[in-house]
Amino acid sequence: MEQRDKERQLFREVAIKTAQRIQPRAAEIDATGQFPEDLLDTLGKQGLLSILIPEEYGGNGGDLTSFCIAIEEISKVCASSALLILAQGIGSMPILLGGNPSQKERFFARIVEGNGLAAFALNEPECGLEAAALKTRAEKKGPGYLLKGYKSFVTNGGIAQLYSAFAMTQPDQGHRGLSAFVVEEGTAGLRFGTPEEKLGLRGTAMTDVIFDNCTVPEENRLGKEGEGWTIATRTLNRSRIAMGAHATGIATGAFDVAVRYAKERMQFGKPLASFQAIQFMIADMITQIEAARALVYQTAAHIDTRQEEQERLSAMTKFYATDMAMKVTTDAVQILGGYGYMRIIRWRE
Repeated sequence: MEQRDKERQLFREVAIKTAQRIQPRAAEIDATGQFPEDLLDTLGKQGLLSILIPEEYGGNGGDLTSFCIAIEEISKVCASSALLILAQGIGSMPILLGGNPSQKERFFARIVEGNGLAAFALNEPECGLEAAALKTRAEKKGPGYLLKGYKSFVTNGGIAQLYSAFAMTQPDQGHRGLSAFVVEEGTAGLRFGTPEEKLGLRGTAMTDVIFDNCTVPEENRLGKEGEGWTIATRTLNRSRIAMGAHATGIATGAFDVAVRYAKERMQFGKPLASFQAIQFMIADMITQIEAARALVYQTAAHIDTRQEEQERLSAMTKFYATDMAMKVTTDAVQILGGYGYMRIIRWRE
């Protein structure tokens, strides 16, 4: 346990140092809607694109707790950068959970050696995550499968090299007919929609992913036919916890800005932070942040130490932490007043 704690602390230190490099450019990333190639290279060199990949495949061998720590620290300064890391972990997780040694060696090498990006393609326009209603089909054709379908809101869509995609091989079996595949960049028939214009998180790519008669070799199927929903569920149980860490980091970053502003902003001859109403708001904000953080790491520890699924706790974690982040950031806007409506805050200039 002591060794694992030291490893987690190392992940935290690496994430904090990386965040310090990203912070001066966070506003630029959001304004341009483009994630800089040099920062992507930085994330790769720091091992933040391969946290969950086992050491035997060239990764860092981090656990879910380490993954959440890195995401939270980066989220404090740039939510887009953290989301890219989060999407990378979710996209590669089906390979980690359902891939055989040969697949892991082949696909993880693209991530570790070439800073390759991964994406998770499950959600569809008309059914969300309802497995039985998924319309993407994978028909067995000779030595492979023919994929036909449409996935929506895929983070890293259009820029990823590997897509963990889910399609029905036996539609009459409901969720038991879902199978998982890795679709590689450059596959004939792999197309993308127009990038989504988001209000926030603008530095991450998000688009529809279209499988227009994509021929995927059988060796790219993860697990057996019909095991797709198990792989997807196990991935989602972990991704929801990571999303909770993302929300907690965003809320913490907003809280820190609001507190600094309240200490420096003068009203009626004294700092804004001296007013009891502001103090009450700040107390509520930090209490909610700490509660969400505790839930995130308690749930991550359940999976890391007990190696068991925690569907109920992971759903609670995502629900509470994201709801908390919405409230805390809204309160931060209120504390900053007019500055809370500005893209770039210059109250100290």
